[in-house]
Amino acid sequence: MKKNKIEISILMSVYNQTNHKALEQAIDSMLNQTFSNFEFLIYDDGSCEKERTFLQEVAKKDSRICLLRGKENKGLAYGLNQCLKQAKGRYIARMDADDISEKERLQVQKEFLDLHLEYAFVGTSAILFDEQGIWSVRNMIKQPRAKEFLKYSPYIHPSVMFRKKILEEVNGYQVSKDTLRCEDYELFMRLYCNGMYGYNIQQPLFFYREDRDWYDKRTWRQRIAEMKIRYQGFRKMGILNWKTLIYVGKPIGMMVIP
Repeated sequence: MKKNKIEISILMSVYNQTNHKALEQAIDSMLNQTFSNFEFLIYDDGSCEKERTFLQEVAKKDSRICLLRGKENKGLAYGLNQCLKQAKGRYIARMDADDISEKERLQVQKEFLDLHLEYAFVGTSAILFDEQGIWSVRNMIKQPRAKEFLKYSPYIHPSVMFRKKILEEVNGYQVSKDTLRCEDYELFMRLYCNGMYGYNIQQPLFFYREDRDWYDKRTWRQRIAEMKIRYQGFRKMGILNWKTLIYVGKPIGMMVIP
């Protein structure tokens, strides 16, 4: 019997994920989705021998998993682009190595994109958790406009499902030193500049692992790089002016102002 054509390609890039329990929970949450016609592309971004071996064992769990291997660590954007090159699905679903997806996530997002052709991608609201448990809910704006990009990215990157063709049209993720830790922010602004808009499902279909002080841990270099991304993105989106310059400097401001 002829196999059904793959509808969704799940993309995950992993680098030295030492929390094996979190990694298995993340992978299992995708393998146990109510929608099952997908492939799961996992890119090992140059992990050490121990973690590489563990990934190989985990990949044996399910025939839908395809493990790709990079010889050296080149960052999330590069890893996701390698997965994108191999993807066969018409939809691309993101997933990180330490988050958890609700079992209905893929089904709900696919049905939304099937019905709403005006949207290029769709994210969801999320429940925030860390090692101590659930600590908040992040309710994302339904239909973010350009101004919503001023404070922070209005989409939770690993919760998003894209139409594959729109990622191909913009040549995927930008790989550079400036986009490290900001590859999603840069991509979403670039999509908006090309008239490709997104939506956020209000139902929290995603458990997002986030430390309560995660932003405070960013280095000066990472903050300066984010300022560059903000400046370039705001300018291209037509929202850069003397009033919004304060948002360009937000990464540094949050470090020096308690």
